[in-house]
Amino acid sequence: MNRVTIVLDDELLTEVDRMVKVRGYQNRSEAIRDLARGGLRLAAESADAAGECVAALVYTYDHHERDLAKRLVKTFHGHHDLSVSALHVHLDHESCLEVGILRGPAREVRALADQVIAERGVRHGRVVMFPVEEKTETHAHSHRPHGHAHLHLRKAG
Repeated sequence: MNRVTIVLDDELLTEVDRMVKVRGYQNRSEAIRDLARGGLRLAAESADAAGECVAALVYTYDHHERDLAKRLVKTFHGHHDLSVSALHVHLDHESCLEVGILRGPAREVRALADQVIAERGVRHGRVVMFPVEEKTETHAHSHRPHGHAHLHLRKAG
């Protein structure tokens, strides 16, 4: 087994210690190994995503982190074709919550989400992706037939 050194802020270390106690781990290393395995498993599942998707990217961050807000804005502007909408909430004097609605090729959406979540100063992050297919349909709104695209969730399996 290899020894690895990591740096955790006090808040995250407190969460790890709480998990160690609640789940009965022998030590922090056991808990962190389980967390790493779970993260790797989730990443592998997400990497298999193909086709088009819609997604919700949810993350919290420290808005005092040096240039983080600028880096996030630059990242989203660089992927404006994937970004549909965003919601920004001030949680307290340091923390913000953002929810980004994304749409596009699943691999590109996943890459954008991973990039945002990995930014220094982003504390928590998760993306939920739904596979879709776009279909142009003709129907009437206000008795006026017309055609436009709709997104349909793809069936699992």
